[in-house]
Amino acid sequence: MSEDGRGGAKDVAEKKKAKQGGFRTMPFILANDFCDRLATVGFGSNLITYLTLQLHLPLVEASNILTNYHGTTNLTPLVGGLIADSFAGRFWTITVGSIIYQLGMVCLTLSAALPSLRPPPCAKHAVECQRASTYQIAVLYLSLLATSIGSGGTRPCNMAFGADQLELDARKRRGGKAPMWSFFNLYFFGIELAKLMAVTVVVYIQENVGWGWGLGVPTIAMFVAVIGFVSGYSLYVRMPPGGSPLVRLAQVAAAAFKKRKAVLPDPDLLYDDKVLDAGISTTGRLLHTDQLKFFDKAAIVMEGDVLPSGEPKLWRLSTVHRVEEIKSIVRMLPIWAAGILMVTASSHNSSFAIQQARTMDRDITPSFKIPPASMLIFNNLAMLVTLAFYDRVLVRVLRRFTGRPNGITHLQRTGVGMTIAMLGNVAAAAVEKRRRSVAAASGMLDAPKGAMLPISVFWLVPQYAIHGVANAFMDVGRMEFLYDQAPESMRSTAAALYWLTISAGSYLGTVLVTIVHEKTRGSGQWLQDNLNRGKLDNYYWLVVGLEGLNLIYFFVCVKYYTFKPLETVGCDEEVEPYDGNANGTNKDKKGASFNSRTS
Repeated sequence: MSEDGRGGAKDVAEKKKAKQGGFRTMPFILANDFCDRLATVGFGSNLITYLTLQLHLPLVEASNILTNYHGTTNLTPLVGGLIADSFAGRFWTITVGSIIYQLGMVCLTLSAALPSLRPPPCAKHAVECQRASTYQIAVLYLSLLATSIGSGGTRPCNMAFGADQLELDARKRRGGKAPMWSFFNLYFFGIELAKLMAVTVVVYIQENVGWGWGLGVPTIAMFVAVIGFVSGYSLYVRMPPGGSPLVRLAQVAAAAFKKRKAVLPDPDLLYDDKVLDAGISTTGRLLHTDQLKFFDKAAIVMEGDVLPSGEPKLWRLSTVHRVEEIKSIVRMLPIWAAGILMVTASSHNSSFAIQQARTMDRDITPSFKIPPASMLIFNNLAMLVTLAFYDRVLVRVLRRFTGRPNGITHLQRTGVGMTIAMLGNVAAAAVEKRRRSVAAASGMLDAPKGAMLPISVFWLVPQYAIHGVANAFMDVGRMEFLYDQAPESMRSTAAALYWLTISAGSYLGTVLVTIVHEKTRGSGQWLQDNLNRGKLDNYYWLVVGLEGLNLIYFFVCVKYYTFKPLETVGCDEEVEPYDGNANGTNKDKKGASFNSRTS
């Protein structure tokens, strides 16, 4: 082929690449995540009602099924993230996950629509109702499992895949960084919009039309979203997977252990190989840090570590970049763990709080009652308003004082949210005490199911709204932190850590409810099927105390956290390291600039 022919082919490839990525891809990516969340929340937010009123399960058992489902749904993204980062890539992981999720939703819809898959309706004024059979519950579990597996493919990759489109597009056009903090606000705004529609339209259909249609609508929406996402294939920037991150981490750990008795040399003498790391450091290599020095021993060059060809034996020798990958993950874990109790503290919003709402006056008009699960609308609205206010107003105000493009750091934003969340549970405890006092004063402590107390359901609005404001700070701050501080080749896995936090928090919520239920059995049980006879407010106060301890732990972790130093490569191939200065870069003697990626 002639040189002109090769040049022409190269120009065509570059033009095609230039058309990929950017905001044009957002409708396809965010619509898929929107429908995923519409289906998940549309069912999950009202699952407690389905389990207690349709399948006739006891409250504590139903609550534990709910938290276990949430736990599993948020555990599978860890596997999906590893698959995407290792060999499948984000696009195909999202696609396969969406199809499996779609199958799960079809099964859920059928289980709700077919009479043979649920027990007969409860007789009017009946004290005991026929609970679902083992077979019927098994069908429900299999359907939920399919949606959980599907979520494992979509949740860790949608966010990272969308961020890839904007980050790489910004580097092509300006050689700079995209405003990732703005993208994360947009991402969570879309999620909350889906939740808002789920707890209004979808829940209304479930309560007033039927569960078949209530699940059929999000199932159809998910099908359309999958088709739309796949149709945008040619527009996407598809970063190739960098190989299994777990294998690389294991190689570093093994090499460091083998050389545990070796003496560390000067950091400049540690092994480095830009060519070897090129595929896992397209936006820049990680620079050496002085923490966790044990892992540095993996980069000590010793006899027998290098093949005659010059290639390293990766189970004996690692580069500084790969050593810093495992350091970054280890440093992140304590702060990541603080998010677990945050999730546990708010897990009751989709179980006990909904049951509280069911006992209260929900009349909007003489002919319309707000469905209990739709009380989550106030959580979603508060988060939507806070996200918009934060992105459009608060960031600009804070920027004047801090000089940071995103106003405050990710960790500061998370800490603010954790503090606000405590106030939400204080409000929940106070309202529950008020609700029980009204039940006692009205002689309705043993009122039958469906009876409404003479207290408005809107007393619950403050706790929902405060949690919504808190989530606007906590959720976005935690996701930004994980994405920013994770090694580039592990960003899907890092996003999965966010969902793993929710999984662990949900399971811990199950453990907490079970322990409280058992330990208070002989002294006035706190959590009863009849909330009027229980002491749910004591449970809320217990959660407030745990949140306070968790907040102290978080502040200690933040105080001693070290941000990753990154040497970035601009589109002109010049090295641009950061020094931790958010307002500019410092050049070294070779013209490079270093950034500590402060969050």
